[in-house]
Amino acid sequence: MHTVFVTGATGLLGNNLVRLLLERGLVVRALARSQAKARAQFGEIPGLTIIEGDMQDVAGFAPALTGCDVVFHTAAYFRESYGGGKHWAMLKRINVDATAELIAASYAAGVRRLIHTSSIAVVNGPRGALINESMTRDPRDADDYYRSKIQSDAVVQDFLRSHPEMFAAFVMPGWTHGPGDLGPTAAGQFTRDYLKRALPGIPPGTFSFVDARDVAFAMAAAAGKARRGEHYLAAGHHIAMPDLVQIYQQVTGVPAPKRKIPVAILWPIAASQELVARITGRPALLSLATVRTMRAEAERTRFNPAKSHDELGLTFRPIAETIRDEVAWFKKQGMV
Repeated sequence: MHTVFVTGATGLLGNNLVRLLLERGLVVRALARSQAKARAQFGEIPGLTIIEGDMQDVAGFAPALTGCDVVFHTAAYFRESYGGGKHWAMLKRINVDATAELIAASYAAGVRRLIHTSSIAVVNGPRGALINESMTRDPRDADDYYRSKIQSDAVVQDFLRSHPEMFAAFVMPGWTHGPGDLGPTAAGQFTRDYLKRALPGIPPGTFSFVDARDVAFAMAAAAGKARRGEHYLAAGHHIAMPDLVQIYQQVTGVPAPKRKIPVAILWPIAASQELVARITGRPALLSLATVRTMRAEAERTRFNPAKSHDELGLTFRPIAETIRDEVAWFKKQGMV
């Protein structure tokens, strides 16, 4: 690799991937929806070129793909779909249709290698099972976001079948935290709410907690080591919420909430939040889609890292390290 293209470059995963690639001496073209947001995220970094554009208009930035050796696709429509209301049209437009347009435009520009950000959403298994990349999720057992990620992977796989000289591989992150969360994502907002002691209690559920820098490592490694058409989990550590808030308390010194919130109470809270969201136009802090996902995925967050470890060299840093660095970054930005 010499010159690479990164979509979603100002996002949590995208900006950490951009920084890693630059550290390795690569020339990076970074897609961002605005120059202002890109400057806020990166400042001025040698070797980095900001390409202003949007996944809703792939043709508009397609000329910048020419001359690139690898395209890393991290952009996705995600957090908005958990803010209440119906979002299928935009989920399909960005996560499915635009992905198909991107791989076609990349190929037309002479690019023959794409690393696609998939998701743990595309796999599933029984509660308590150790889930691996072969345990694909039935689309009928998927919410709209999960379904969009399944279809997103499918359009890349379809392209590979019809273009044997094209290479693509898939990296599957879990619940991603870490420094550089300018948005912030829902994960970053959870950290900020914890620091403000704004959490009303401990919600139920289990999660697969991963550092964005570890996912970025997996993406970069996949460009050189992955097998064509293969999926690689980068899901991190399985943890239950009561255990996670204890780590937050140890790292930050902020007392963890003690009251556990049962799922039965979350449903009316989410319904009222969505009603407020419709009136005010602001996203719901807790949506019905979030509660459904939390309930459905509980104890389905143990993912087998063996394939990614053996083939990509992927390891995961401790959760406490991630939280410490995430909090320090938020404080440095004045976001807490």
